[in-house]
Amino acid sequence: MVDSVADVALSTVVFSLYNNVKALLNDSRRNSQNGVLRWSLQKTLEAHPSCSASLIQMLLKELDQKRMRASKNHTKGSYTHVIPVLHTLYYAVIQSGVMIPTSVYQMVYECLMKLLILPSPYSAVAVSTLRSIRMEMTTPGSLYQRTVTTEQNLKKEPFTLKEKVFVLADPAVFSAPLEAAVRAHLEVSSSFPRDTSTMEKNVVLRVLQIGLGTTCHSARLAQALEAQEHMVEKYFQEVVLAVEKSLHGAGGRADYLKKLQHIYRDILTVSKEGTKLDHGSACSTSMPFPEINFLLWKDEEDLWTLLANFVASSRNSASVDDEEDKRDSVHSEDSGIQRDLKDSDFDDTEKSPVKSPVTAFTRRNAFKASMKPSDQMSLLREKINTFLGHSTVITEDTRHHTARVVVLGDDRALGRLARAYCSIRERESKHLILTKKLNLRLYYIPVPDVEPSLSSADSPCQDEGRLSLASILGRVDPWYNSNINSLGPVISQLAETQSNHSEPAERNLFLLDSLCYYLRCGTQLVHLPLYSVKMTRSRRGVVEEVFVSHLEADIPEFRHLKEKFSKERSARRKKSTVVFGAIISVTYTKMSLSKREVVKGKAPMTCGVVITSEPAAVTSGEDHLTVRFDSVNPQHNTAIQTQNISFRTMEHRTLSVCLDRDSRRTYNDVQRVEISPCLDPGCSVRSRFSVSQEREQLFSKYVDKVLSLPINTFTGE
Repeated sequence: MVDSVADVALSTVVFSLYNNVKALLNDSRRNSQNGVLRWSLQKTLEAHPSCSASLIQMLLKELDQKRMRASKNHTKGSYTHVIPVLHTLYYAVIQSGVMIPTSVYQMVYECLMKLLILPSPYSAVAVSTLRSIRMEMTTPGSLYQRTVTTEQNLKKEPFTLKEKVFVLADPAVFSAPLEAAVRAHLEVSSSFPRDTSTMEKNVVLRVLQIGLGTTCHSARLAQALEAQEHMVEKYFQEVVLAVEKSLHGAGGRADYLKKLQHIYRDILTVSKEGTKLDHGSACSTSMPFPEINFLLWKDEEDLWTLLANFVASSRNSASVDDEEDKRDSVHSEDSGIQRDLKDSDFDDTEKSPVKSPVTAFTRRNAFKASMKPSDQMSLLREKINTFLGHSTVITEDTRHHTARVVVLGDDRALGRLARAYCSIRERESKHLILTKKLNLRLYYIPVPDVEPSLSSADSPCQDEGRLSLASILGRVDPWYNSNINSLGPVISQLAETQSNHSEPAERNLFLLDSLCYYLRCGTQLVHLPLYSVKMTRSRRGVVEEVFVSHLEADIPEFRHLKEKFSKERSARRKKSTVVFGAIISVTYTKMSLSKREVVKGKAPMTCGVVITSEPAAVTSGEDHLTVRFDSVNPQHNTAIQTQNISFRTMEHRTLSVCLDRDSRRTYNDVQRVEISPCLDPGCSVRSRFSVSQEREQLFSKYVDKVLSLPINTFTGE
C-alpha cells in the first residue's frame, strides 16, 4: 500500500515536470516567465532527486524533436531551444542526488553527438555539455565534487584550486535602500552551514550515493560519518583522489567504482557496531551556495585590489617573488609607477570620484626589467583562451584560481568595467601578477536606474537608453535574456518588497539561485569590442580613454539652438532653414573592402556627434561604430559606419564629451577627438622578442590584437 502511494506521488511529480518543461520551451511565453519556470523546475528537482532520470529522458525527447525540426528549416531561429534544453540537461545531471542508469547516459551521449554538426555557437555548447556527460559516465559524482570543492574552497590534494565570487554594484544605480535589500538577499548564503567538516561530509555522501546507487545505504553511511567526524577529512581526500585519478584516465569506470566501494566499506567497518540507524538521515541533494562577496563599486581600483588580495591570500607560502608582486599591486614607489593625471583633468564643475583609466599611470626614470618569455607567452595564451571561449567547467587549468566578477548596473557599470579591465591588461603587460595565477571571469546583470539622475546642463549625457548592452546580449543569447535580463526589474523592486514580511522565505532565494545558475552555466563568451579615445583639450594636453557602448559629443553653445529648432513645427522649420557653415572637420575610414580614407571638409552647423558600438555578434559582420551627426538644421543630419574616426572643432569652439552615458566621465574643453579600436596591451609584448615567420603567421591567425570585454553568457557568439 505504501509503495502504491509513493508511486502515485512520484508519477504526479513527473507529470508536473513534464508540464514545466513544455511551458519552458513554449514560444508564446514571455522572457520573464521563463526565468521563473526554470527556477521552479530546479526547485522541484531538488525536492525530488529520484525524478532526475525521468527529467533527462523528457529533455532528450524535446531535444531530438527540436533537432529534427531545425534540420528541415535551416534557420538560426530554429536552433533557439537547443540552448535551454542543453543547460537544463546539464543542471539536471549536476543536481541529481541519485545514480542515473548508464543506459540513460548512453542515450544522452548519442543525442549530443548528433548536435555537433549544428552551427556555432550551438555546437560549442553541445561540446561543453558532452564533455560533462562523459565525465559523469566514467566518473559518477565528479561534477558535483569538483563544483562544490572549488566553490567552497575545500582543501584537497594534490590540487588547491579555489574560487571566489565578487558582486560589484554601481552606486549610480544602487541607492542605500536598494543596496541593503540586495545585500540581504545575496548574503542569505552565509546563513547556511559552511563549516569545512559538513561540506566534506556532504561531498563524500553525495559521490558515494551517486556512484554506488542502490548498494549504498545513505542513512547508515550518514550516521557512520557523524560518528567519525575526525575521519571525515581523510575520507574526503580519498574520494577526491579517486575522482581525479579516474578523470585522468587511470583505470576507468570499473576501477573508480571499486575504489568507491572500498571507501564505503571502510567507513562502515570503522564505525561503531550496534548504533541505532536513523533512516531519515540522507545526503542533501541541493548544491550549497558559494560565498558571495557583495560591495558597492565606488572606485575602479577596487577591482584590482580585490583580485590582487585574492591571489595573495591563496598562496600557501610567501616568497620573494610574492612580496614583489604584492608591492607592485599596490603601486609602491619601488615599482616605478606614479600617478600622472589629476582630478582636475575632469569637468571643472564637479570633481569626479572616478580616477583616470590606463593613462593614469606612467613610468618614472626607474630600471624596468624585461618580462620573461614564459610570462609573455602567458599573456598570449590567456588572450587565445579568451578568444576561443573555452568552457571553464572542463578545460580549467588546475594550477589557477578563479575569480568570478559579477557587475550590477547599466551601461555605465560596463563602461567602468571596461576601463578597469583595460587597466589590468596594461599592468600585466608590464609586470605579470595575476595572469599566471588567476582565471578572471566577468558576468553582467543589468539593473535599471529607477531614479535617473538629472544630467548637468553642461553635459551631453542622456538618461534614457542606458541598457543598450543588455539588449545586445539578449539578442545574441535569448536564454540570457530570459534568465538574466529579466532579473533587472526584480532587483529594482527589492527595496520596496524588503519590508513585506509575508513574502515566503523560499521566494527570497530566487535571486541567489538565479545568480548561482548563471555562474555555473554561463560558460560561453560574448566579446564586446572596446574603443580607444584620444582627446586633445585646450590648456590641458591629451587625455586617453576607452569606451564600450556609447560616446556623445556636442558643442555647448549650440544646444539652445537645437532645442529651439526641435520645438518648431515642420512647416516653419522648412522656411527657417539656414546653413551657417563648417563647424566640425571630420576624417574617417569608410567601411568598405578598399578601406579607403574619406575626408569630410565640413559638417554644416553640426551641434553634436553620437557614436554607438555595433558588435559583430549582433551585426553578423565586423565590429563597427555607427556615427550620427546632429545638425541644428535637421536636413543636414547624417550617419556613417566606420571603425576609425577623428573630428575636431573649428573657429576656436570646444566640445563636451561624455563616455558610456556616464556623467562622471564627462570631459569639457575638447578640441579634437580620435577614436579607433583599442589594442590589447597584452599582445604588444610580441614585439619585445624575436619570432619566426611561421610563428608570426600563427600568432596573427589565432590572436585578435583588438581588446574586447569578454562577458560570460549561456550561448556565446
